[in-house]
Amino acid sequence: MEKTPNKKTEIILYADGACSGNPGPGGWAVILKHLSSAKTREFSGCEKQTTNNRMELTAVIRGLEAIRKRSKVTVVTDSQYLVKGMTEWIDNWIAKNWRTANKKPVKNVDLWQRLLELSGKHDVSWQWIEGHAGHPENERCDQLAVRATAEI
Repeated sequence: MEKTPNKKTEIILYADGACSGNPGPGGWAVILKHLSSAKTREFSGCEKQTTNNRMELTAVIRGLEAIRKRSKVTVVTDSQYLVKGMTEWIDNWIAKNWRTANKKPVKNVDLWQRLLELSGKHDVSWQWIEGHAGHPENERCDQLAVRATAEI
């Protein structure tokens, strides 16, 4: 009798960041949807002094950290900075020792490096969606991130 190969867990990771002032108090939020079990988890957090881009990156980092076993993860975000960073820019940054095309240090390099490490533990794809366009999970993440910002 043949064994059925183990299927990877499929997860959609919705993420968003918010900042009151830039820099200023910030919040991040994540929704993890496990497609096989229909299980959904949501969580959020905040920082006293940060930027919107740091919160966008932090949201995905926290989401990936919460996934315990190797999975197929689709990251859905309204941050073009995040998606372009991971799909277009990061290879050149690494090749240039974390420098931009203008030879300046990459901003948020600590978070990009952590994101790169965590995404290597999963099969990750990156999907950009338009923010504030009625996408239910994106709207919910935005609400959670804004609420987290207000908790500081």
